[in-house]
Amino acid sequence: MLTVIGGSRDRQAARGRTAAASIHALLRDDILSLRLEPGSQLNEKDIAAQHGVSRTPVREALLRLSDEGLVDIISKSGTYVSRIPLADLPEAITIRRVLEQLAVRAAVERATQSQIIELRAIVARTAEAAEAGDTEAFHRADEGFHEAIAAIGRHPGVWALVRHVKLQVDRFRRLTLPLEGRMVRVVAEHDAVLQAIEQRQPDAAAEAMGLHIDGLQIGAEDLRRFNPDFFLEDTGRPDLKRA
Repeated sequence: MLTVIGGSRDRQAARGRTAAASIHALLRDDILSLRLEPGSQLNEKDIAAQHGVSRTPVREALLRLSDEGLVDIISKSGTYVSRIPLADLPEAITIRRVLEQLAVRAAVERATQSQIIELRAIVARTAEAAEAGDTEAFHRADEGFHEAIAAIGRHPGVWALVRHVKLQVDRFRRLTLPLEGRMVRVVAEHDAVLQAIEQRQPDAAAEAMGLHIDGLQIGAEDLRRFNPDFFLEDTGRPDLKRA
């Protein structure tokens, strides 16, 4: 009997962990895609009701999001989607550039013809999404391009690190994608990277990737286009202050 009770408790705990993981993934996607805007309040009771669970797995999911810097849990106030911390973005972009330049150099050395064809197909999908103005499809294809390069270079761990580092950058980037010419420019940058891979030029590939990643850098002109409440300002950087 004790074994049965213990087994039941184990199953309940497993269901709780599964629910927490599912809710975490859904909320995380909504935050990164900006369906949940920076500063939005999150209500544990409402989220639990939406998913048909107790508040325990919801609380666990929110704690994980807090650890990732995507949610702020404020005592006696509530839980909110974190604002985008501008001070953290330059360092994240620098780390991403270094990692992706490493990955693309390896891809130049190891890419097969069929893999190059697949990269070309991804660039084509990115261009189609840009032409259609479909930012969701564009983002998926863009992610696929970078992930494929890491896989071709046999550095899948690099992409895992990049995904972790670029969380806050992704949120800002999703804001900028609808800007006129932004997606078209990214397609051209991807094409430059791919051409260098095709021509087996590691230095050129690394340079093209560096220019592409550095294009994520932000300045005052970018920020003035968006809701100021989406951001945590870095008052130590004059170029990021709004007029």
